Amino acid sequence: MIQLREIIKRCAPDAQEVISYQMPAYKLNGILLYFAAHKNHIGFYPGVSTIEAFKEELSNYKLSKGTVQFQHKDPFPTELIEKLIRFRVK
Repeated sequence: MIQLREIIKRCAPDAQEVISYQMPAYKLNGILLYFAAHKNHIGFYPGVSTIEAFKEELSNYKLSKGTVQFQHKDPFPTELIEKLIRFRVK
C-alpha cells in the first residue's frame, strides 16, 4: 500500500488524497482512482475507461468493470500501474 501511494504521488503530484467510500482515493478534476487492501489482493480502481484502454496489458489480472486485482503473492507491476495512473491524469 505504501509503494502504491508513492507511485500515485509521483505520477499525479497535484492529486489530492481523500477518503471516499471508506477507501483511500485521489482527486484531480474529480476522482482519479481508489485503492484498497484486501485479504489476498490489492484492489485498484482506476475506472472503466482505463480498464478498457489497457485490457490487453491487464489480461493476466483479475478484472471487473472498473477494477484490477493485484494478488499479494505476485510481483508488484510498478510500470503498469504508472501507465494506468498517467492515463487517468490525462
